[in-house]
Amino acid sequence: MRFDIITCQPDLLESPFSHSILKRAQQKGLVEIHIHDLRKYAVNKHGQIDDYAFGGGAGMVMMIEPIDACISELKAERAYDALIYMTPDGQTLNQRIVNQFSLMQNVIILCGHYKGVDERVRQHFITHEISIGDYVLSGGELGAAVLADAIIRILPGVLNDETSALTDSFQDGLLAPPVYTRPAEYKGMKVPDILMSGDTPKIEQWRFEQAVERTKQRRPDLLGEE
Repeated sequence: MRFDIITCQPDLLESPFSHSILKRAQQKGLVEIHIHDLRKYAVNKHGQIDDYAFGGGAGMVMMIEPIDACISELKAERAYDALIYMTPDGQTLNQRIVNQFSLMQNVIILCGHYKGVDERVRQHFITHEISIGDYVLSGGELGAAVLADAIIRILPGVLNDETSALTDSFQDGLLAPPVYTRPAEYKGMKVPDILMSGDTPKIEQWRFEQAVERTKQRRPDLLGEE
């Protein structure tokens, strides 16, 4: 899978893709991540990519010309399955959306900044608008990293144990059950006996029941109970 991320703050994206699972996924050749500095497509020698909003008001707006130039250059090289705009008023990201994106091959992510992009970009270029929550960040870069991370970790071959992603929270509409590791007892705190019983069917049933109970307590909305 290939990600092309368009941003005016490329340095913000260096670290997230240079460590841990995302780094290994690239080393394995399972994913390509390309960061594109929007200022290389600026409208003048001063690196301008934003301007004042028509009608007045506070804040600057990302211009359509640099964005169009960058997207057009990328589309000239390959076809894209999605062009995603990271914006606070987009569809709130969830595991179902992540799973859908993971089936794609080539994706462009446009990081918003300032007061956002010229509306014509959204109307004519964008296929999906995604938010990672009901709050506003300084730009879309961190949101783009969150989205890419969520997608990449469930791609086949990325995790050493591929069943791990299938048991994550939200994959089955439930939160994940409690997990434990050694030691079996620590300062009087014991691991539930069922987990050390070796009885796989009973362990799986216990985990399911715990997942349901945890979801009821913490996220009843996932069960339609709110």
